[in-house]
Amino acid sequence: MGNIDVNGQNVATNEEGFLLDPDVWSQAVAAALAKKEEGIKSLSEDHWAVIDCIREYYTEKQQAPMVRKICQQTGFPLKYIYQLFPSGPAKGACKVAGLPKPDGCV
Repeated sequence: MGNIDVNGQNVATNEEGFLLDPDVWSQAVAAALAKKEEGIKSLSEDHWAVIDCIREYYTEKQQAPMVRKICQQTGFPLKYIYQLFPSGPAKGACKVAGLPKPDGCV
């Protein structure tokens, strides 16, 4: 297990950097996860478009969206999503969005 510092507060993560308690997610937590776990210095409007898409889908369906759905919703090609989140939409983007590790994600 690990943790990240978010404005002086420790937020617990598992050994892969996913939140132990998804209810503690906030934009500040997302920024801290992006920086520590993904090496993203600051989240752009396009990062937020992907994060918002993932969170909305998860709120509605209680599961992470398929990659194809993220591309359809955001209008971004998969290659660009990998540029935004180098470890990929399933691992990196879902982690920053505060979701549990998606099924089938290695």
